[in-house]
Amino acid sequence: MYDAFPWLMHHFPGPHQEVFAYNHFMHNLVMNEVHIQERQNAGDPQDLIDFYLAQIAKTKDDPTSTFNTDNMVQTAVDLLLGGTETTSTTLLWALLYMVKYPEIQERVQREIEAVLEPSQLISYEDCKKQPYTNAVIHETLQYSNVTSVGVPRQCVRNTTLLGHHINKGTLVLPNLHSVVYDSEHWETSWKFSPDHFLDLDGNFVNKEAFFPFSAGHRVCLGEQMAQVELFIFFTNLLRAFSFQIPEGVKEIDLEYILGAILQPHSYKLCAIPR
Repeated sequence: MYDAFPWLMHHFPGPHQEVFAYNHFMHNLVMNEVHIQERQNAGDPQDLIDFYLAQIAKTKDDPTSTFNTDNMVQTAVDLLLGGTETTSTTLLWALLYMVKYPEIQERVQREIEAVLEPSQLISYEDCKKQPYTNAVIHETLQYSNVTSVGVPRQCVRNTTLLGHHINKGTLVLPNLHSVVYDSEHWETSWKFSPDHFLDLDGNFVNKEAFFPFSAGHRVCLGEQMAQVELFIFFTNLLRAFSFQIPEGVKEIDLEYILGAILQPHSYKLCAIPR
């Protein structure tokens, strides 16, 4: 019955109502921003909403156009949700690894002090001067593997892959977990090691087998945004604080909680101002 009349779910009590409430909140949040930018009408587009509003106006007389307010709001919500959960979870893993491996944390901080002035605002361009910090962030993305299963794909024709016949219409789930821990491409695949992304001279090297954002036509649209956010947040945090485990805590649990996003177990740490 629910498949035939999905709107009925809105009228039945249960935990799913909390999901609807969060969804309603996110849509209202974006719609309020849309109204603000419509009133401002600053001229040259500055962000996604500005560009989308301009496209809506441009195609308003086209009956086949899919550019409308509802689609704009949903697109913005998708980007917010998709980019917030995975990025914040990766940052949690990064801080956990810094507590687990204090020597790595100290090396990142030394690099930050060497290339950045104390009052200098950090930008993504600075990652070119911080190969080790960049390697730590990439290794965090690689090792934590927060999205172990990629976006579902569907075969558009009958095909054979590695000797296995796959019928047209079959849904395929990419196993990213098997790629990021492939010992053929990573020397110490089951050990957290920023050296995976450094050459013998200490220069940053991106690897062809680096797939935490998946690949191909269904690669994560937020990959660049995530890279920028992670670098700026991570670098600012380690410039301002040193992180360590609370007094009396001896074990650090690096096992993940299985789910759509692989999250670390809840943990406490101490942020010591530098």
